[in-house]
Amino acid sequence: MRSPRLLALFATLAFAGAVSTTAWASEPHVGFMRLSAPDPGGAPIEVGVWYPTDTAETAPAGGMENLPVAAGAPVAGEHLPLVVMSHGNGGWFGGHYDTAAALVRRGFVVAALTHTGDNYRDQSRALDMADRPRQLSVLIGYMLDASPMHARIDPAKVGAFGFSSGGFTVLAAAGGQPNLAATFPEHCLKHPANYDCRLSAGKPLPASALTTTWTHDTRIKAVVSAAPALGFTFGKKGLEGVTQPLQLWKAADDEILPDPDYAEAVHRALPRAHDYRVVPGARHFDFLVPCGPQAAKQLPTPLCAGAPGFDRAAFHADFNARVATFFATHLGVGER
Repeated sequence: MRSPRLLALFATLAFAGAVSTTAWASEPHVGFMRLSAPDPGGAPIEVGVWYPTDTAETAPAGGMENLPVAAGAPVAGEHLPLVVMSHGNGGWFGGHYDTAAALVRRGFVVAALTHTGDNYRDQSRALDMADRPRQLSVLIGYMLDASPMHARIDPAKVGAFGFSSGGFTVLAAAGGQPNLAATFPEHCLKHPANYDCRLSAGKPLPASALTTTWTHDTRIKAVVSAAPALGFTFGKKGLEGVTQPLQLWKAADDEILPDPDYAEAVHRALPRAHDYRVVPGARHFDFLVPCGPQAAKQLPTPLCAGAPGFDRAAFHADFNARVATFFATHLGVGER
């Protein structure tokens, strides 16, 4: 989750079968398209899509200075697995572009949305948590049925990755049933200084956020949730529906979503075995892509640098590899 005072600064960066039938002689190149997914429940959804291509990369796309891509290049491969990505509060589709590229190099298509009403340009629906999994489900439908690469995607191999509010989003979309009405008010009475409580201070939660009806998408077959927001709202009963393989990440020194109410609460409540990874020395924003020179100049330290001595670039090399291996393993993607 991101402090509202950071949004203006962040805006400057916006601009087959059980095994895949595609065999790569070497790592595929990274293609990129910026798309718009129609949403029957609101405005069209902004989407960034990274995908395998045989065309060499030329230059970075807007706001993603560390990743040259082959913009608009033809898609390579058949029966490709798909991972959809959900960003944190006040973010955008490019917040995890290095993780997306790592997945592409393992043969995945990766589609990340900019959540309508909860992004660096617009915070008007930042508290409408129920709309986030609905939007993610809309994205999955668009990628499988109508996107330019829909015929190349295997609909049986869909994974979901989320960070912070996005980590909550993918848990709910995968079958989680949070209960904000019963848990959120008491939580904020005890922890008024926590980020989620400060974000909602003086504002009533939308009726949709207090609903018992959440969008679950059975097409999601594997989940990675990093530093999930609102973890305490699920409880054991609320996570019974999350039956997919799950990789859960926690920053050991998370200053935005501190223990024990977020990632740790999810870990303790999950009724099934899962891959739980705690990152020593990491803070909340260390899950975001390491900043390039332009970002480092324009964004404040928390978004671009962790604690002294913590090497975000080295962490991401390991993080991206482990996320890609998790999805490849559980979505039946063969090694090249």
